[in-house]
Amino acid sequence: MLQYVEAFNNGDPTAMAAGCADPMQILDGMAPHVWQGPTAAQDWWSDVLIEGEHLGASGYRIALGEPRHVDVTGDSAYVVVPATMTFELRGQTMTQTGSLYTVALRRIESDWRLTAWAWAKGA
Repeated sequence: MLQYVEAFNNGDPTAMAAGCADPMQILDGMAPHVWQGPTAAQDWWSDVLIEGEHLGASGYRIALGEPRHVDVTGDSAYVVVPATMTFELRGQTMTQTGSLYTVALRRIESDWRLTAWAWAKGA
């Protein structure tokens, strides 16, 4: 999860995909709202860039807080983390606070991989 967020902060969809299991699912407030399958991370990132260009937004960065909920059962995990996103909107820095980043993970060999994530937008 942390590697995925770091890859997001670096604008690296290949590294984002490397942190994902197959199948992977993403649920986000941006249309088309759901991305699935082995290229979910890259497809979602492509749509982020298209939406950003349309709105004049760029430079996205996420900072995670302390997890509110962590549930690990065998090779499966569910984590809910408060998050803050910053980005540039037409040259002005914007900060979105109060968001929640919820992920499901699966252990594959010794690595934890994302199987799904959802972003609940804050203020």
